[in-house]
Amino acid sequence: MSTPRRAFDPRLLEGSIVRSLFLLAVPIVGANILQVAYQLVDAFWVGRLGADAVAAVSITMPLMFVLVAAGMGFAIAGTTLIAQYTGARDHAMVDHVAAQTLIAITAVAVVLAAVGIALLPWILHAMGVSPTVYRDALSFMRIIFAALPFTFGYAMVQALLRGVGEVKIPLYIVAGTVIINFVLDPVLIFGHAGFPALGVAGAAIATLVAQMIAACAGMVILFGGRFGIHLDWHHFRPDFAFVKRAFLLGYPASIEQSTRGLGMLVMTFLVTSFGTVAIASYGVGTNVVNVVVIPAMGLAMATTTLVGQNIGAGNIQRAESVARLAALVTFAALTVAGGLCFFLATPIMRFFVPEAPGVIAEGARFIRIMAWSFGFVGLQFALLAVLRAAGEMLPAMATTLFSQWCLQLPLAWLLSRHLSVDGLWWSLPVANVAAAVIAAALFQSGRWKTRRLAAPTSIAAGQLAVEEEAQM
Repeated sequence: MSTPRRAFDPRLLEGSIVRSLFLLAVPIVGANILQVAYQLVDAFWVGRLGADAVAAVSITMPLMFVLVAAGMGFAIAGTTLIAQYTGARDHAMVDHVAAQTLIAITAVAVVLAAVGIALLPWILHAMGVSPTVYRDALSFMRIIFAALPFTFGYAMVQALLRGVGEVKIPLYIVAGTVIINFVLDPVLIFGHAGFPALGVAGAAIATLVAQMIAACAGMVILFGGRFGIHLDWHHFRPDFAFVKRAFLLGYPASIEQSTRGLGMLVMTFLVTSFGTVAIASYGVGTNVVNVVVIPAMGLAMATTTLVGQNIGAGNIQRAESVARLAALVTFAALTVAGGLCFFLATPIMRFFVPEAPGVIAEGARFIRIMAWSFGFVGLQFALLAVLRAAGEMLPAMATTLFSQWCLQLPLAWLLSRHLSVDGLWWSLPVANVAAAVIAAALFQSGRWKTRRLAAPTSIAAGQLAVEEEAQM
């Protein structure tokens, strides 16, 4: 006898829009805060090893982002499809989408892990990393890449659960794994309880263990069937027609995210030319910015789910109301957060690198230059989330590519010739404002209202429903 499936949450399709949005957003924000805690905990303990160790971790983050982002188009496509089929109340297709996207994301993760490990030495040499930074960066990234199948797997589980409106369970799992990471970091980095001091590599091993636990817990939940998705082994028979459909939907998001990461890598190349202090300042400052924009990211993820479900249910007017509310809230909240960061930039940097006055001063300058554009970052996140929820992946991709590759990076190179490292910092807020303006124009055009993806696929929904009933 199979486990009974919990019904879809009707509160997301009716009643107060404010309640529906924050019902999803608050747990997502909490989970995102805890997810970023991996980086913050690592940064806190690695910061005690000195500027070279901080630079080793900082310089590898954009490279990691490129390869991770290359596979995350399936996660974004999965969230969009799950949300729309949930709104259409099609249980069979929800389970089918979940299983097929998990197959695809696992295959992509294995390939990217192998490619990343093989190319790491060449990439780090090409970046001109100093010998002391190179050794730590290489050991750190080899372990992090080995963890990619678990990292991708749990990221996919989170995306699928968000699509059906279940956001509390990922929060609980992430909380547990962050605690594991927090306990293991000092033990493995500095050597305690009989373990040798592994330095930067210890931080990577702690993250590997935590992500492995998170991925396994997520799969147990999906097979349990109590939270809107109920997987069985028969769902994992490859459906290449569907995988092709998911790829065609998700590849613009993969290109968008991977080129965003590649842009970060190019930015790191530019920063590297200004020395270790600039690299460490950029790395710590970027972590701080990532924390500040967590509420906007969480609200954007909630917006994708809520808009997607309402589009699937045919509630276009409600979907538009959700979008406008999300845009207003994210702009206002991040504008306030930017003001606080501007005035607290130096104490924030001192918390992470207490013994490096040069990094504190340069990192504080980076944060102050970025702070005034935070509201536009929030606006961009919310409106691009609406486009993705409707399946408008190409316009979202074009917005990111233009703002980063046609504006930010050329501007960074040009300004750095005249303003030194400050020129690099100023290119970022200019690009943020431009992306927000473009996203607003695309949203106002209204084309996204005409898209609906929850339609029959190569696998008949009726056949899937019969298979599901036979399992009960």
